[in-house]
Amino acid sequence: MVSLELSVLTLNVWGIPFVSSDRAERMQHIGKELSSGKYDIVSLQEVWTEKDSMVLQELTKAILPYAHYFYSGVIGAGLLVLSKFPIVSTLFHSWTVNGYCHRIQHADWFGGKGVGMCRIRVGDRYVHLYNAHLHAEYDMDNDDYKTHRVIQAFDTAQFIEATRWDSDVQILAGDLNTKPKDISYKVLLHTSEMTDTCNSDSVTTNECKHNSYTPKKVLGKNLNGFRIDHIFVRSADSIKTEILEYKLPLPHRVPGQKYSYSDHEAVQVRLLLRPKGDDEDSCSVRHVSAAIDGSDSMHDVQLTPPNTPIPNGKSHSNGHVEEDCAAATDKTSIKVAVIQESIDLCEGHLNQLKTDRAVYFTISFILLTALILMAEFPVPHGYKTLYLLLKLLVFGVILFCVFMGSLWNLMERNGTLSGKTSMEMKLAGSKLLPLKTD
Repeated sequence: MVSLELSVLTLNVWGIPFVSSDRAERMQHIGKELSSGKYDIVSLQEVWTEKDSMVLQELTKAILPYAHYFYSGVIGAGLLVLSKFPIVSTLFHSWTVNGYCHRIQHADWFGGKGVGMCRIRVGDRYVHLYNAHLHAEYDMDNDDYKTHRVIQAFDTAQFIEATRWDSDVQILAGDLNTKPKDISYKVLLHTSEMTDTCNSDSVTTNECKHNSYTPKKVLGKNLNGFRIDHIFVRSADSIKTEILEYKLPLPHRVPGQKYSYSDHEAVQVRLLLRPKGDDEDSCSVRHVSAAIDGSDSMHDVQLTPPNTPIPNGKSHSNGHVEEDCAAATDKTSIKVAVIQESIDLCEGHLNQLKTDRAVYFTISFILLTALILMAEFPVPHGYKTLYLLLKLLVFGVILFCVFMGSLWNLMERNGTLSGKTSMEMKLAGSKLLPLKTD
């Protein structure tokens, strides 16, 4: 088993039909950049049309000949993976909750979001690449989707754990719509036991001040933006994975143009994979420092040091058993606290669903009573058409409220209960004493 350097990139390409600016032109430039040979595995989000998917695959096939586009929901999951190495199998897991169908302006529900896995054969190893795009946060002050994102994060972590199989490295790369201090971020990171490849609070990937698509009113509220695009890594016990470099590789503007590649920044990580026990001197890989290219506001940030090993949760020597046990106890405490907070969120959401159900049925009863009364009174002269349209409108609202209070309420309840009961099971398992090993 030889050492291997792997370059991974993730980018939300902002490919919303009829909404995203300069979409067709940007796809051409993104494809050209991805075909530069700098990247081995590419994880893309918001590729919302098959046409854009085919364009990107065609532009990159000489360098990244293997590709998989995940289909789901009404308009697809928007997830595309491009690889220099063979993709030998794929798997997609849809989330049990994913926004609301009646909020068309948000449209997350129509995307049929979930987490996609690509099993990639890299030499004599298997690398599992997980591509995910969690529900967006549309209002930080009144976030109606917080519980949805928490459940999605937990489901993703469980999916990664359940599909590790014989892979040497698991990589989650995507627009996770969660900041490092958010509960969704903590749930995803601690329950999956993965490592964030960036450890700086200064890095931002969305609503950045140098991005051409960041609205001025957004900069007025937060000048620096947020880091919501992430690459997490976890290694098998037999592999030592080191972070060689973390950076935002794309310039502020597409060369020769006035616009950026996307409204998000791309994130690139270079990893070194080598068998346990190999000396660093035996590896002929050039070590470089972590850096962020093309960002004047980020030159001095301290990122993950070069050659930082990815922990796998196992003891490395008998002399450090006590430290390992203490660290494991601390990790367990954090995990338990995070899961408990997530369960509390789910319980609050379930209580809100009960209230919503009562409100919808109450409105339905009131409107049905009004519709019956309207049928008893004669139509005012000259207002027959308007009166008919009014009754049709009232009847439509009644149908909507009945649907939301019955079928949709039950779907939302069961989806939330699915996440909550899984969390409770995980919480109980986390409190168990670890198995003794010889």
